[in-house]
Amino acid sequence: MNEKAMFTLSYGLYVLTAHKDGFDNGCIINTAMQVTNTPNRISVTVNKNNYTASMIKDTGKFNVSVISEKGEFDMFKRFGFASGKDVNKFEGFDGAVRALNGIMCITKGTNAFICCTVEQVIDVGTHLMFIAAVDDCEIFYDIPSMTYSYYFANVKPKPQVAKSDSKVWVCKICGYVYDDAKMDVKFEDLPADWVCPLCKHPKSDFELQQ
Repeated sequence: MNEKAMFTLSYGLYVLTAHKDGFDNGCIINTAMQVTNTPNRISVTVNKNNYTASMIKDTGKFNVSVISEKGEFDMFKRFGFASGKDVNKFEGFDGAVRALNGIMCITKGTNAFICCTVEQVIDVGTHLMFIAAVDDCEIFYDIPSMTYSYYFANVKPKPQVAKSDSKVWVCKICGYVYDDAKMDVKFEDLPADWVCPLCKHPKSDFELQQ
């Protein structure tokens, strides 16, 4: 079996946002899709380790902001490289507005938003799938949505050549780069349960950059 066949599937990129007890949070996902249009339903899938997932499970509400081709790498770093358990991702960020459901929608680098109420939660192992009713949606800008392919070709910085005393590891799923020279811990010394900070896939999905 050649698992690289899975990479041929087409993916969009989204900021999944939630609000609980006065705190706003969000994370990058690539698993949002329409399930039915009558009634209007979508599904999103998010890693259980993401704080956003637990917020949605507790509140039953979330918003999806569709990243456009105007999206910049700084947005991926803000919402994808840190945990809401540790930082306030919206602090100092002026590219968002609060929707009528009280949850933030990203306006900078996106083209649309969708507001949702959870109707069903499915445990799929490492992730939770939320099936939700669409309460509201709107288009911000008439700009194409960003795909994974576009992100890799035009947004994600190209990995630098490793120094002789360091190694560069790249996630095969999302392209996140782990450079030993820039980290406190070498990749090979990371714990077995370490996951990619962007897509939450395990160490086994990283390969050494040649």
